[in-house]
Amino acid sequence: MPAKSSRHTMTRQWALLKLLPAGGPGSTARDLCESLNQQGHPVSKRQVERDLGDLMEVFPIDCNNKSKPYGWRWVKGAQIDIPGIGMAEALSLKLMEGCMTPLLPRAIMNTIKPRLLQAEKLLDEKSALNPQARWIDKIRTVSPTLPLCAPEIDEGILEEIQEALLHDRQIDTRYQSSTADEPKSYLMNPLALIQRGPATYLVATINSFTDVRLFALHRFSQAEITTVPISGQDTFNLDQYINDGHLNFGSGKQIRLRANIDDYLEKILQETPLSEDQKIIIKNDEYYVTATLADTWQLHWWILSHGEGIEVVGPKAVRDAIGDRLKAASEYY
Repeated sequence: MPAKSSRHTMTRQWALLKLLPAGGPGSTARDLCESLNQQGHPVSKRQVERDLGDLMEVFPIDCNNKSKPYGWRWVKGAQIDIPGIGMAEALSLKLMEGCMTPLLPRAIMNTIKPRLLQAEKLLDEKSALNPQARWIDKIRTVSPTLPLCAPEIDEGILEEIQEALLHDRQIDTRYQSSTADEPKSYLMNPLALIQRGPATYLVATINSFTDVRLFALHRFSQAEITTVPISGQDTFNLDQYINDGHLNFGSGKQIRLRANIDDYLEKILQETPLSEDQKIIIKNDEYYVTATLADTWQLHWWILSHGEGIEVVGPKAVRDAIGDRLKAASEYY
């Protein structure tokens, strides 16, 4: 075989290997053929099938022949050693792995799983000689709040919800809220998934209602994707929803917090302000802070966590709510 033709074959087959999924029903020869042509590798469907046959003799490739057209994929759990991953990519993949699982559709996770395994292998092999490979052992993200164990999420339910989100389809669900004694059936319009600390939440509307609500994934006992398109996605903006404070469990209403604080909390807020318009002044030998932010449960929890270090002056509704909680708590002591 001429050298130029041989190089073209190797380049095409290399690109073909990178297109193979790590799970699911596999990719058909026609789909692989189209992808290769889009990448600048002119090839016929028949040639792709011949390439796959040749590659199966060297690589752990599986042909899913349960139904036609056949699907091609990597053997489940195979350690795929395809060069092309660098140290920076390996570090990035390992850092993101923990948070990606509940947020990415299962099909996509299966596709990138070989890269995750390859990243782990590269970091292990280079750790003795390359200081960059040991970077992963020298950094951690720690929650500033009490670390809680992540709740268990049913994998089948998670996959159904991810698929519904991916294809903009409604889902039939059974969900038990934290305040209900029994689960209830809902037809939901899934809009987004959000990871908040150890818990993952589905942002959705119910039936024809337009109010957007949060649903903890671990409280679903059933979720089945339907063929009905969702409604409400045209007016929903995920970033605005988060900025309005809904993930801090509030109505999104903005308030101007006014409070007296001690010198310890003053130092904290000078370094990490409550808001961009925060102001701290000295008044009668006391520190006085004002800031505009959303009135949420998390704000109330933050105020309560500082105990005698803060006294809410206003708004009156917030001051009264904090005072009632402190009075109720003091009765236990």
